[in-house]
Amino acid sequence: MFIMGYSVVVGAAGRLLFGYDSFGNICGKKNSPVEGAPLSGQDMTLKTYMFFMNSCNPEIKDMRLSSTALCVSSCPEEQLSTLEEVQLFADTNGSFLCVYSLNSLNYTQSPNADSLCPRLPVPPSKSFPLFNRCVPQTPECYSMFASALINDADVLHQILSGIMSGRDTILGLCILALALSLAMMFAFRFITTLLVHIIISLVILGLLFVCGVLWWLYYDYTTDLSIELDTERENMKCVLGFAVVSTIITAILLVLIFVLRKKIKLTVAVFQVTNKAISSSPFLLLQPVWTFAILIFFWVLWVAVLLSLGTAGNAQVIEGGQVEFTPLLGIRYMWWYHLIGLIWTSEFILACQQMTIVGAVVTWYFNRNKNDPSEHPILSSLSTLLCYHQGTVAKGSFLILLVRIPRVILMYIHDTLKDKHSSWSKGVFKCCCCCVSCLARHLHCLNQNAYTTTAINGTDFCTSAKDALKVLSKNPSHFTSVNCFGDFVIFLGKVLVVYFTVFGGLMAFNYNRTLQVWAIPLLLVAFFACLVAHSFLSVFETVLDALFLCFTVDLETNDGSPEKPYFMDHEFLGFLKQINKSNNARAQKDTDSLRTEDGTELRPTMR
Repeated sequence: MFIMGYSVVVGAAGRLLFGYDSFGNICGKKNSPVEGAPLSGQDMTLKTYMFFMNSCNPEIKDMRLSSTALCVSSCPEEQLSTLEEVQLFADTNGSFLCVYSLNSLNYTQSPNADSLCPRLPVPPSKSFPLFNRCVPQTPECYSMFASALINDADVLHQILSGIMSGRDTILGLCILALALSLAMMFAFRFITTLLVHIIISLVILGLLFVCGVLWWLYYDYTTDLSIELDTERENMKCVLGFAVVSTIITAILLVLIFVLRKKIKLTVAVFQVTNKAISSSPFLLLQPVWTFAILIFFWVLWVAVLLSLGTAGNAQVIEGGQVEFTPLLGIRYMWWYHLIGLIWTSEFILACQQMTIVGAVVTWYFNRNKNDPSEHPILSSLSTLLCYHQGTVAKGSFLILLVRIPRVILMYIHDTLKDKHSSWSKGVFKCCCCCVSCLARHLHCLNQNAYTTTAINGTDFCTSAKDALKVLSKNPSHFTSVNCFGDFVIFLGKVLVVYFTVFGGLMAFNYNRTLQVWAIPLLLVAFFACLVAHSFLSVFETVLDALFLCFTVDLETNDGSPEKPYFMDHEFLGFLKQINKSNNARAQKDTDSLRTEDGTELRPTMR
């Protein structure tokens, strides 16, 4: 909050929102003069758009865009190929595209017109929504212009060119990912044994089919005569990478499916109990929507504050009477702290969603009369969170932050010294990143169990985490395996969404392979599909894990007698009997396998 207020006070939000020219004038505003800059202090009330004189071939000097910027009244929507057309555009629209010191009548006569007017041809452009910048509309100029602003011309040129060329396809694939995620959520909501078999079969077919298509595309690229094109070579490398990664993932998932295939029947029973809990609070399925909306609002606010901090600077006159703004001392340290705030607050918002869901599940589970559920369990859980457990959520999200910070530092060091790395240092770096990622995943699991225990007992975070570990350590392994397979089936649902979306992208992008490098847009689509699938299906995962912890606590504190009856209902009790029956049958089978041919039983040697 302090940094937000500081950015409002010392930052120049007007320069960010409305744009400013190279002489220190904010477009659309009446400006004050800057000493030493003769073209500053002009009235730009009618000139609301920011125009770059060399938007197609921008140059970067000292980490800054050297193209001269002007405030104009309108952007040229058609290409201007000659100075006569630039002059006609100025006379017709009153929008002057040359430096203010040159009169529009002298555009074609001045010997300095080449340096004072935009480089020809001037590409067609339109104002960018909200920020009023004249952005070139041709894919080549657009990508070069945007990549120069971020100072990564080679990579970003390919990314933006591909996105610009295939934006309609990307939008269609994102809608497909959303529809598939909703379909999977509907399938899990009314799951049966047959449906689980269908989902697993579709996952297996999808994995094998996508792998086959990728390797076929790679073979097709290697035999294509047009492989001499740069875009073709880049696409071939990306297809090879996709094929290798997809093959490895397919092999791992197929092995896991084969190992866990015998727990399908118990998994269906788990999902039926999970759906019964969700039926008591159907609005639980909408929690990811609200969380996603809050995260989007926070991220937009965070970016606005970051950019406002970037505009906090002092005006200095440079060569040619132009004005540049140098950052204030200490701003970079605020950027780092602002990054910490991004990670912590994002994790806090996600933890609030988890706490709200587990609170509603705990309220339903520990209700003796399941036919008379409490009114508004989600609102009740949310009010309990806001009144009593914000510290618990803040502490849990802070633990995630402590793991994320070393990862950010490692990535920063890697990017800074990427040209000086030896093979040994690269291996150490990858090992460190892998360890940090594994620790973060275990902390996420610990946090969720701690939140569930907090919702049950009302204790603080550390006490809840300790109690959760103590209870789970006494949990029979066959209960844990069923829970893990339930999470695995949900994960397969996410894989199904991502793979079918990627397959649609492969088919769509492959039709104009010579026009764009489509690997980055495809990765973008895959990331969006993964994010959407995780957002919608994570509700089932959270409810399932919370139910198992409630179930374990119920077994720990009650014995099913009239004095201490279980809180679980008949369906959950029937599920418990199924697990015990399955476990006893497996134990009997193991015992029979230890018997010798003459009927004697082999026993382990006692020490």
